[in-house]
Amino acid sequence: MVRTVAAAVIAVPLFVISASLATYAHLNANIDTADDVDKYLGTSRPTPTVTADPLVDGFAGKPLNILVMGIDARDLDDKTYGYVDGQRSDSTFLVHLPADRSRVDIVSVPRDSLVDIPSCLLADGTKTAPRTGEMFNASFEIGSGSDKNLTTAAACTRKTFEQDTGVRTDEHVVIKMDGVRDVIDTLGGVPFCFPEAMDSPKAKLHVEAGKQVLDGKTSIAFLRARTGTGGGLWIGSDLGRLDRQHEFLVALTDKVHHEKLLGKPTKLLKVLDQATKAISVSPGLGDLRTMAGLANGLRGIDGDEIDAITVPNAPSTTQSGRVVWTSAADDIWKRLKEDRPLTDPAPKPTGSTHTPKATKSAGVCG
Repeated sequence: MVRTVAAAVIAVPLFVISASLATYAHLNANIDTADDVDKYLGTSRPTPTVTADPLVDGFAGKPLNILVMGIDARDLDDKTYGYVDGQRSDSTFLVHLPADRSRVDIVSVPRDSLVDIPSCLLADGTKTAPRTGEMFNASFEIGSGSDKNLTTAAACTRKTFEQDTGVRTDEHVVIKMDGVRDVIDTLGGVPFCFPEAMDSPKAKLHVEAGKQVLDGKTSIAFLRARTGTGGGLWIGSDLGRLDRQHEFLVALTDKVHHEKLLGKPTKLLKVLDQATKAISVSPGLGDLRTMAGLANGLRGIDGDEIDAITVPNAPSTTQSGRVVWTSAADDIWKRLKEDRPLTDPAPKPTGSTHTPKATKSAGVCG
């Protein structure tokens, strides 16, 4: 299974939001709550101007599809990652939360997938022309228009995904590259082990073999790199990059858990501050309490209940370096629409009541 760079970024906000819930519960228990105060206040009162929302999953009881897009907008002041005009969705994946919240399904969309892009409405009121046989990540750039509008860019990407899959997206999250950098720097970097040195001039990446602590800039360069030497970069494959991003996600998650942020409130708040600055979301996710409610609803989920796959694909016969989705992808879309698991559970060995899980330790030397 693979996860995209965006998944690596989302892991931090979800963890810190869950951590904030635990902190909230601890502090709230110290408060003497006047539960029956309304009885004493009576009913003849001014009309309330604010209605408090409970910290619960507001989407509970129904399946939820969230399209997550990581921006490949290399326009930071220092041009650390190279420069490309416009902004592209460097990594895109669909997060499917079933109605019973018993698992999390993640479907990664290769950026080099050849798809049809529909006409998209831009912020200035004009519409783009529909296109066929375009790379999937072009939909974000096309939708952004000349003013690089994140809202229309995300909408165009969602329309493209929905048209080509038949799966409705309920909400979306756009993750900004510079925000990812700042989150990692606030965490103090991510320990990662490199079996061999890696060099990618295009991504401006150079790391020596052995155990390294990657700062934000180096992490983003590593997550972006597709070509170069070492670590499979010579293949120049986007699918190989997805595998490396999965390894980084494991290392990042391990770092977050070992930080014990609940015991470091100052650092926790800094991470939360950077994490929330790193994202742009649809209105349904526009309140931190809503995201916290979602995280709270998923608090019982562990790694065994997270199923992440890449859209089944094969090399294009018409465009070098591109891929097309195979017929096996149709089964994925059908399962999502029917709120069924992406894959069938493996049968348990005869005579055994426990199926051992394969584990993979990534980013750790020795």
